[in-house]
Amino acid sequence: MYNERLVEAQIEKVEKSLKETFYQKGDKLKVGVDLGTAYIGIVVLNEQDEPVASELQEAHVLKDGIIVDYVGALKIVKNLKEKLETRLGVRLLRASIAMPPGTESSIKTHCYVVEGAEMEVSQVLDEPTAANNVLHITDGAVVDIGGGTTGLSIFKDDKVVYVADEPTGGTHLTLVLAGSHHLPVEEAEVFKKDPAHQREVLGHVKAVIEKMATIVKNHIEGYQIDAIYLCGGTCCLQGMEQIFEKTVGVKTIKPANPLLITPTGIAMSCEAFIPEKEY
Repeated sequence: MYNERLVEAQIEKVEKSLKETFYQKGDKLKVGVDLGTAYIGIVVLNEQDEPVASELQEAHVLKDGIIVDYVGALKIVKNLKEKLETRLGVRLLRASIAMPPGTESSIKTHCYVVEGAEMEVSQVLDEPTAANNVLHITDGAVVDIGGGTTGLSIFKDDKVVYVADEPTGGTHLTLVLAGSHHLPVEEAEVFKKDPAHQREVLGHVKAVIEKMATIVKNHIEGYQIDAIYLCGGTCCLQGMEQIFEKTVGVKTIKPANPLLITPTGIAMSCEAFIPEKEY
């Protein structure tokens, strides 16, 4: 059952763990590697799923959830892992990963990245299902909107009954902004993320968000959906949930800092391990 207070408390601590380290010697650890189109992140939890340490880096080595720059992806994951190991003073031995629904053919490449960083792959999930490890939805739809894709999982009686993925996400919003403001794509991306421009951005990309919402609406047709839960970095845009709710006609909930929901859920699925040794 979704509990907003508990979800916000956990994600708030994950956010703090980007700068602070909460590791206690002897703790078993769980690791999640999130290979996203716009960001790559690693979240480390203890056995009780409490945040221990996290690292996040902007990246452009995937397109629509598929790795297009293996060497670049491996370099980033290795770098983030080394930072975490230095902070924790232990070696990270295994990690779980997640894929956008429908990209199962790329699982091996994602696994190779994690294995190349000297971690065993513990579990492979689809991204919306990973997000639900945090949200604990028993009935409803979890929609994960990343940089390149929009993933969807429908839950009924605590079970996944339908998954889907569409090639639309934050990159499309950026391209619209670049065109309307006559900016290079890189500058449009910075403009999009600036909190001072959120209202203006929302006005320019409203039609694209409505299209995303319509896609979701078509996918959930025929299912009894009482609520939609948004996560993923693109959902950080203020006011996005109101557009979704109006377009789909279903109550839409956006947890605090939706960017960190999925990587946290990925880590929660990892088999806990005792770190190999301290430096």
